[in-house]
Amino acid sequence: MKNLVKVAVVAAGMFLAGAKAEAQQKLGHINSADLLQSMPEMKAADATFQTFQKQKQSVLEQMDAERQKKITTYQEKYKTISEANKETVGKELTTLQTEIQDLEKRLGDAQQKAQEELKTKQAELYQPVFKKAEDAVKAVSKEKGYAYVFDVSQPGVVYFDGGDDIINSVKAKLGISTTASTAPKK
Repeated sequence: MKNLVKVAVVAAGMFLAGAKAEAQQKLGHINSADLLQSMPEMKAADATFQTFQKQKQSVLEQMDAERQKKITTYQEKYKTISEANKETVGKELTTLQTEIQDLEKRLGDAQQKAQEELKTKQAELYQPVFKKAEDAVKAVSKEKGYAYVFDVSQPGVVYFDGGDDIINSVKAKLGISTTASTAPKK
């Protein structure tokens, strides 16, 4: 019986020591959206992506203008149809209709291809920036001994109070000036 009591006391002591150790784990938080927006690499990626996007949009607009021109020509020719020129104008209208349908198909294909290229370019430009930010957050978290770091810009964090905001440390790790940093938002 004495041994049973000793085992129970030792088990309870170990349980309480574990609970106390858990309670002392460091918690931190960061607003990843603020961090990413302060990174020069993100600004460069944004500018490059916008330029690429405008190029794709310009090509699509040119194709659509060509299609609109053909439609206008078709409509004008259609107004001139009469019994005397029915056969000649009818052939021209059929040819224009085929050209318009071909342009619409090419435009649809070009739009789909542009969307795929935009998605690929976006991943190509932004993934390294996200990786760099993630690596910096992990490095700072390990250096400072944080057990958990929560991203308060994500919808999963409903409330936070306390813990340490590590954004300035991460910015310093990335070589970003922290003079214009904002106060933590609750």
